[in-house]
Amino acid sequence: MITLAILSLVLASIIIGAQVWIDQASKGRLYDSVAEVPFRPVGLLLGTSKWAATGRVNLYFRYRIDAAVALYEAGKVQHIIASGDNHRRGYNEPVDMMEALVARGIPRSAITLDYAGFRTLDSVVRANAVFSQQEFTVISQAFHNKRAIFIGQYYGFDMIGFNAQEVFPSVHFKTQLREYLARVKAVLDLYVLGTQPRFFGDKVPIELPSLEPEPVADSQSVEETSAVSQDEATP
Repeated sequence: MITLAILSLVLASIIIGAQVWIDQASKGRLYDSVAEVPFRPVGLLLGTSKWAATGRVNLYFRYRIDAAVALYEAGKVQHIIASGDNHRRGYNEPVDMMEALVARGIPRSAITLDYAGFRTLDSVVRANAVFSQQEFTVISQAFHNKRAIFIGQYYGFDMIGFNAQEVFPSVHFKTQLREYLARVKAVLDLYVLGTQPRFFGDKVPIELPSLEPEPVADSQSVEETSAVSQDEATP
């Protein structure tokens, strides 16, 4: 019984420690308002499934697209890397994100697809190793951005995060539970296991305008996005 109690205490300490460490790493680097987020040439849009299990549009996906569009329209990014999973036939997060962005008016030439963003670690590391970005804005929900920034800081990247609209806690609970474990895994990957992306590949250049653009449209904070029923979401 004493051994079990000690193991439980150690496990709890590891989980809590990972949460605190990752939260601290992102302090001062997360933004909810388009007006306040600094300009970075490239935004890294983290992938998720377009569809929830019921066949409805996944709200995590929808809100991330909203966030990326808001940044681009405000001139806060010039180019978007759509990074996601493409591991099985008929499932293609990068293409789904690209099509959604183009449907919202983002030029196809301003989007680069990363088909090997199987995990957050893969997406963040490949943004530098493959797409040569050292300073960039990561785009996802806040809980996800924190972990991405933590990974980026380990590698010496200068990252900030723009927070997509959150999903109501009633839907978000399972995601929060998974995130606790994902943060422990992130710490282990970096500091114990030395986990690397599944694929690297050749360098892919991203061509950017030579000058920082002027904002092309007024954008409201993502949290002001028109209300949508939040009964379906899969991170």
